[in-house]
Amino acid sequence: MVPFLDLKTQYLSIKDEIDTAVLDVLASTQYALGPRVADFEAKFAVHSGTKHAIAVNSGTSALHVALLAADIGPGDEVITVAHTFVATSAAIIYAGAAPVFVDVDPVTWTMDPALIEAAITPKTKAIMPVHLHGLTADMDAIQAVADKHGLLVIEDAAQAHGAEYKGRRAGSLGNIGCFSFYPGKNLGAYGEGGAVVCDDDGYDKTMRMLRDWGQAEKFAHVLKGFNYRMDGVQGAVLGVKMDHIENWTEARRAIAARYDALLAETDIGRPSPPDDCRHVYHVYSVCVAARDRVRSELNDMGIQNGIHYPIPVHLQKAYEEFGQGKGSLPITERLADEFLSLPMYPEMPIQSADEVIEGLLKVV
Repeated sequence: MVPFLDLKTQYLSIKDEIDTAVLDVLASTQYALGPRVADFEAKFAVHSGTKHAIAVNSGTSALHVALLAADIGPGDEVITVAHTFVATSAAIIYAGAAPVFVDVDPVTWTMDPALIEAAITPKTKAIMPVHLHGLTADMDAIQAVADKHGLLVIEDAAQAHGAEYKGRRAGSLGNIGCFSFYPGKNLGAYGEGGAVVCDDDGYDKTMRMLRDWGQAEKFAHVLKGFNYRMDGVQGAVLGVKMDHIENWTEARRAIAARYDALLAETDIGRPSPPDDCRHVYHVYSVCVAARDRVRSELNDMGIQNGIHYPIPVHLQKAYEEFGQGKGSLPITERLADEFLSLPMYPEMPIQSADEVIEGLLKVV
């Protein structure tokens, strides 16, 4: 069997480091924020190429505090994409604003910059591109539109830890960058976790207050804040993992390169990152017809797989009021029907990639 994901193998490879770090938190009784979280924030800011990193309790919370710090609220609109997890749009709605969807590029599968300008209205306050599957959106083109219209750019980099665009890291490309550390992510906590990165001192100060009940200091509640603090155990786990993230990223890229080589002579749609981008392959998806049949037959062969994401946000019942209905985002809708995610984790033996593609070609 080829598993889709194997978190246990990764844990066992760093077990002694993790156990020591977690026990240190338990002994210190610094269970909420504390020195382990602060140490992780410092490491993650350096890794992201930003001045500040603010640790929170989930990627959704990261998006929420970023929007609030940017003064986005009721009556505002944020341009984003529907081919993503619902958290992107949910956070916009939490802030009181409305998501406005544009379609994705058929080659990169990320936000199509050519469609943004037509979606701008007097209510538009920001653009929120999603770096999908570990590939950054076309940030120069997006930033050019933002600059022209005086808009902020908030990156949803939940799937793009260490991804690069023209030599710059995801999260450092817009005004604010937001990350998730859900366990299956390239940098995963042992529970929930997230972070916001930025260079602006004002945003940093505001987001640190928002995550901790709006406190400027203990019992001095300056803002209406939230209980979005990262716990000490997650800070310890992520701090240990920061020392391994680059090796794990290169392992993912090696597996992706093997998939690429094996699929090169086929007509199966596969990731096509630009030469000036570093794709970190949180997910390796291919486009196949009769996706559900293919998926079922691969599972029968012992090759686990996944789908990211089968129902676009604008067609989800909870969010359909913000979209234009079926047919309004044709590329997004086609990809939702065709995407099949192949096994991808850094400890995966390279020969397993051959087994996966052999099985895929057999059933397609």
